[in-house]
Amino acid sequence: MDVHKQVIAYCIKKADGQIVSEGKIKATRNALREWAEGLPQPWVGGMEATMFSHWIFAFLKPHAEALYMGHPAKMKAIQAGKNKSDKMDARTIADLLRCDAFPKSFVISPELGRLRQQLRFRQLVVKQQVAFMNRTAGLLMEAGVEYERRRLHGKQYFSALMRESGWVNNEVKPLLRYSREQIENLGEMDKRLIRLLERHPQLQRRVAALRTIDGVGPILALSWALETGTPERFPSIKDAQSYCGLTSAFWESAGRQKRQPLSKQRNKHLQTVLVEVAQLAPMHNEKLKAVYEKHKAAGANPNQATLEVARKLVAYLLAVDRAVLRGQWPQAA
Repeated sequence: MDVHKQVIAYCIKKADGQIVSEGKIKATRNALREWAEGLPQPWVGGMEATMFSHWIFAFLKPHAEALYMGHPAKMKAIQAGKNKSDKMDARTIADLLRCDAFPKSFVISPELGRLRQQLRFRQLVVKQQVAFMNRTAGLLMEAGVEYERRRLHGKQYFSALMRESGWVNNEVKPLLRYSREQIENLGEMDKRLIRLLERHPQLQRRVAALRTIDGVGPILALSWALETGTPERFPSIKDAQSYCGLTSAFWESAGRQKRQPLSKQRNKHLQTVLVEVAQLAPMHNEKLKAVYEKHKAAGANPNQATLEVARKLVAYLLAVDRAVLRGQWPQAA
């Protein structure tokens, strides 16, 4: 199936490659239900991973003997050619399935997917809060008002500044008050979202276990649990580090090998959080501090040493998460 926002192009083939039927259907639940119920049973399906694929995957999975989602980067390479159409893409996907060459990708469960959506929404809330903070500082600088940068966004300091500074004119005050209200509202929203996720039954035990690692706070624990889905998807630590965007791309041709910069094929949300935590974690974790100092002494620059700390963090997170999943982590008292 070649999935789009409004339509889905499909191609049904037998194991010998004979086309049974092909066409297009609307990307709605009613149309999908009618189409799936009319298919010969049992059937195996596949689709490319897009922003529209997850709800379609969850809806069709109960109707299929097996349903897979294709890795978008690998699917793009396979389907590259001079001519391209939805029909050709659907036929290619069907051929890959029947030849057992379909590049499968991990699909997060619908329940964890919805929780992950909440966590990513929180990132938008934080970005908006920072934007209002920057705008508040900008308005004061434009008016030539002196202030203490580190205390500006404190409630008492900001109120005193608005009350006592004679350089804040009446035209700017409403803008500053509105910005302050948005900062406080977005901050409360951020706290509520974190509390809801931390207390969720599917996450509570995992998050509590991950937070036993010195330097790991609620944001990293939640990001790891929701962005990875399950630690069993990673055969090794290196696979987990690659998924988090902490390994460089590899290029080899005619016997020549070359390392590229950090690969862009990664989970950018998890990468960002891990790098931010790796910059602070050595102050709270002696083992991570030793990792940082070891690589600094070996000639690495601060960024390279921080990356090594992030890689070690991934190893710790993966080990603890696996122990929880396998029932090897002690129950909370």
